[in-house]
Amino acid sequence: MSDISVVLGFDMETDIGSWSPYYEGVLHGTPKLLDLLGASGATATFFFTGHAAREHPQVVRSVDEAGHEVGCHALYHETVGDPLFDIPGVMPLLPEEVPFRLRVATEWVEESLGRQPVSFRCPRLWGSTAVCNALDELGYVADASYPLYFYGERLVPYHPSRTDWTQEGDLKLIQIPNFCDMTVDTTDEYHRDRDQWPLFRNKSAEALMVHINNFAGYVRERNLPVVLCFYFHPWEFMPMPAKLHYGEGAVEPDYFLIENCGDYALEQLGILIDSLQQQGAKFQTAQQLATEWA
Repeated sequence: MSDISVVLGFDMETDIGSWSPYYEGVLHGTPKLLDLLGASGATATFFFTGHAAREHPQVVRSVDEAGHEVGCHALYHETVGDPLFDIPGVMPLLPEEVPFRLRVATEWVEESLGRQPVSFRCPRLWGSTAVCNALDELGYVADASYPLYFYGERLVPYHPSRTDWTQEGDLKLIQIPNFCDMTVDTTDEYHRDRDQWPLFRNKSAEALMVHINNFAGYVRERNLPVVLCFYFHPWEFMPMPAKLHYGEGAVEPDYFLIENCGDYALEQLGILIDSLQQQGAKFQTAQQLATEWA
């Protein structure tokens, strides 16, 4: 019997993250993902920003009706937690702002879903103690925000502390670490070379599986089960422009953000799912995984 649990997480946000105001991915990439997941029999969690859910409630309902989980991804893809590195013009909420902002985000997703979401992911995986405490108060059961590549400690889900979300504690919330390859001899100041997104489309699913197997071996050496939590975005499955102009200027995303977006990304995701299934992996929603670990 396999010891691999997989959470496929799709962050339902504007195209190319914070670098555009458009929703081509949410509108046209999501149906492709639902078809692929339906054909493969894999379940997933779709983390909607409050704004995405309010603007496109029919997409929220389509995800729910297909049997997948609808979660929350903050209000406008803002930085709700502790920033890990500087992005010009992207400033975090003050800790005292976090509870109100997450409550409104939750309400906006609930309006479209018809019930409260119980799984969350912070934009950019930038979580915090304030976020975890607010989520716990709101009744969330799962937060899939922990960036293992940066903190490097939590290899499996855990209950975070009320005073330091990166440490174990007594919150009811379950924190789910996001997969990275801990065997990489990192040379990056923030260890981003351990984070393997978006290798599946920059190179291939086969290239990503090498790092997945490395991580699995690393975890098993420590007598722990293998939990793989991934983050993808619906815009990755639509062709993305190399340059965008709107408002008062233009944005030119780094090439790796948009490389091979579209059909190639969809094909490689299918290969990735199939490869994990061949290893006997169990696909779960964030809520299902958290329920098992509670």
